[in-house]
Amino acid sequence: MLIEIRELRKIYQMGDQEVRALDGIDLDVEAGEYLAIMGPSGSGKSTLMNLIGCLDTPTSGHYVLNGQAVEGLDDSELAHIRNREIGFVFQTFNLLPRASALANVELPLIYARMSSGKRRQQAREALEKVGLGDRVKHQPNELSGGQRQRVAVARALVNRPSILLADEPTGNLDSRTSNEIMALFNELNQAGNTIVLVTHEEDIADNASRTVRLLDGRVVMDETRTPGDRRP
Repeated sequence: MLIEIRELRKIYQMGDQEVRALDGIDLDVEAGEYLAIMGPSGSGKSTLMNLIGCLDTPTSGHYVLNGQAVEGLDDSELAHIRNREIGFVFQTFNLLPRASALANVELPLIYARMSSGKRRQQAREALEKVGLGDRVKHQPNELSGGQRQRVAVARALVNRPSILLADEPTGNLDSRTSNEIMALFNELNQAGNTIVLVTHEEDIADNASRTVRLLDGRVVMDETRTPGDRRP
């Protein structure tokens, strides 16, 4: 099992009030799975994404990622796991505006202290994988929104992580470009990549093979689709 979550809770103190953002979540994700996490605003989906991505730590409960118990790790240990195990794709791309596509994709490998020749080769391979092998020298302002998100996906993949974690990855894209990005995610999943996608859009979630719905910090639905029920 790639992800094992048991009785996960995240409680925030807002003045004299206690806010239970997550209230006892149990969740397993297998390697190679394609999971969509849905729920209304305030349901806990962003909090769950932050915990899965090791961007935050739980108040209580257990989280095991690829055999490593995550709860209780310090900031440097969490940063190491993020760099090694998790590729992030965000709604806002988060690209360096004056850097080339290649330099943007290389960034995680610099943090991993990989040699310049090896990281350049690995970054080129990642850009080719997302269909941008001919755009390595282009800066973000020379690329369309869809191409910029492809660069972000390549950057997420370049470390060959255990899991690709996408937070509303089509939120800033038009419908045609959104379909192109989701087709790319489908290809990546078919190639063996594990994807966890956070979205509020039903048609985006329909690409996944499984949907988990949250409400008030709890799982209220966990549905697996047959291949015929998924979007092509």
